[in-house]
Amino acid sequence: MRRSFITTFLLLTALARADFTLTILHTNDCHARVEPTTIRGKSYGGYPRMASYVGERMRSDTNPILLSAGDVFQGTLYFNVYEGLADLAFMNLMGYTAMALGNHEFDKGPKTLAQFVAAAKFPILCANMDFSKEPELAGKVKPSTVVQIGGERVGIVGAVTDDLLSISSPGPNVAMKPLVASIQAEVDRLEAEGVTKVILLTHCGYDVDKGTLAKEVRGIDVIVGGHSHSLLGKFADPNLSRSEGPYPTVVEGPSKAKVLVVQAWDWGKVVGRLQVVFDDKGVVKTWSDDQPKILDDSVPEDPVAAAMAAAFRKPIEAVASEVVGLSEKGIDRLNNLGGESPVGNVVADAQLAYTQKAGAEFAFMNGGGVRASIDAGLITYAEAIAVQPFGNTLTLLELTGAEILQSLEWGVGKLPEASGALVHVSKGTSYEIDLGKPAGSRIGKVVLAGQPLDPKRTYRVVLNTFMANGGDGHEVLKNAKGHRIDLGFVDIDALVDYFRAHRPLEARQEGRIVIRK
Repeated sequence: MRRSFITTFLLLTALARADFTLTILHTNDCHARVEPTTIRGKSYGGYPRMASYVGERMRSDTNPILLSAGDVFQGTLYFNVYEGLADLAFMNLMGYTAMALGNHEFDKGPKTLAQFVAAAKFPILCANMDFSKEPELAGKVKPSTVVQIGGERVGIVGAVTDDLLSISSPGPNVAMKPLVASIQAEVDRLEAEGVTKVILLTHCGYDVDKGTLAKEVRGIDVIVGGHSHSLLGKFADPNLSRSEGPYPTVVEGPSKAKVLVVQAWDWGKVVGRLQVVFDDKGVVKTWSDDQPKILDDSVPEDPVAAAMAAAFRKPIEAVASEVVGLSEKGIDRLNNLGGESPVGNVVADAQLAYTQKAGAEFAFMNGGGVRASIDAGLITYAEAIAVQPFGNTLTLLELTGAEILQSLEWGVGKLPEASGALVHVSKGTSYEIDLGKPAGSRIGKVVLAGQPLDPKRTYRVVLNTFMANGGDGHEVLKNAKGHRIDLGFVDIDALVDYFRAHRPLEARQEGRIVIRK
């Protein structure tokens, strides 16, 4: 009897030991946000806070790994000055395990990305791109990596959005490979080598991750994603974006096994933490229900990372005095909350010029986001920031003609009283407002990119993320069902680029918004 008990105990112990717990910490779409982001007066994110939280978890969690789902590049002056290397210093400090390429990693071409890859102390991954003919990157970006942790081997496969060639600048020598097929081939290769636990690290977007990859690729257990800037989970903080789904989102894979899909919003404002228990065959058995950690001002800063941030900040302060343009006559903001604004026109034109390659047909700009006139003479970076001080990124949004009419109508608000929701438009786009008509029918003669508006057609408009997410009451934009993507480009970068390309720059009212009373 005693021998039977001992045998049973040893058997149960062996089975318990067969389970393997892995802690996945993850970030995505940090976009050069070295410093915290302020939302309604409250501070979130910043690498010093991230380093503090990640350091604590890496020391105390069971078998921790730290992953980035891409788009480290582009978004603030830190990228303009350091081209990703400031962010990389913090990533190396925190000890990232691996990173997937994002589309913005290619914004400065292969050479800039190659410098980043060479300095990274962790592998950069992408299975669905062919770099063999690009000398800067050939052999440097791997399709996958295998991590030895806790006595187990964990495979990590990278993937990036398959429309990358049209939304970034990888150069003529880089080619895309079929998304699902290339990922499947790499997963199969890992399995043939005996790797039974596989994480797919993607920069493809939440909808693609849960709707395509989780359902079609065999052999993956967890998808850690980015690109769509999706906040997943349940949160009480009203400053956070609307949650797009549960954390993790559980999808049934092609073999009926559970696939866990996670993402961690953007700009380092939260860090994802998923603890997964695998059985002895490498199948997901259980997982934690912890929600992503909000990095608000209750999280202390890591002192080493804080000192690094202070050092990186000094050249940034010098950039503010840089001359970026010239306007011999000055450009008036006028009462941009109550009618057409020359500065509003410039901002819309700048955003369209910056994103036409990504497919934008015209640009919208909320009047409340245009904050200053441009004085005659040289234009400095600081003056450009005074025009657009909010640091919004740009969103490409598909809207029907009917939705556009509703958005323009909402923007009229209570004119002739001030309306920060008034929609300024890019060159070639115009509309009339008849204040004598009842609300809902005040918009007329709408021209979009040189053609009369078609209520049934779908258009691609670029606008700032604040507006796209319903800012200034634009609920139609917030609730639009068409494809949307946060391009990651910061509005101030588009404006500065436009100033530099149009020197001297002059602008005036030209009938883009005509108000009839």
